[in-house]
Amino acid sequence: MPLAAYELLGALLFALGAMGVVLRANALSMLISVELMLNAVNLTFVAAARQYGQLDGQVISFFVIAVAAAEVGVGLAIVIDVARRHTTVDVDAASELRG
Repeated sequence: MPLAAYELLGALLFALGAMGVVLRANALSMLISVELMLNAVNLTFVAAARQYGQLDGQVISFFVIAVAAAEVGVGLAIVIDVARRHTTVDVDAASELRG
């Protein structure tokens, strides 16, 4: 497959993830959408690395996966805390987290 096909798929996945973050009020759906966006970027990095014969894209993708794992850990901890306090994971109900 040509690089343009991977870039188009990555852009489509990123756009779907961005729409999920903007349109959803559920915190778990937002976390899943952020993960979709990060995986879209990983796809683009790995496809470009394969096209140009470099390892840079795969190395960056590895670091993005590590950051995504940390983000999931912290995000789920916040979601669990909000769910215990409010019995919902609606982002609008979490206004008490503001500084």
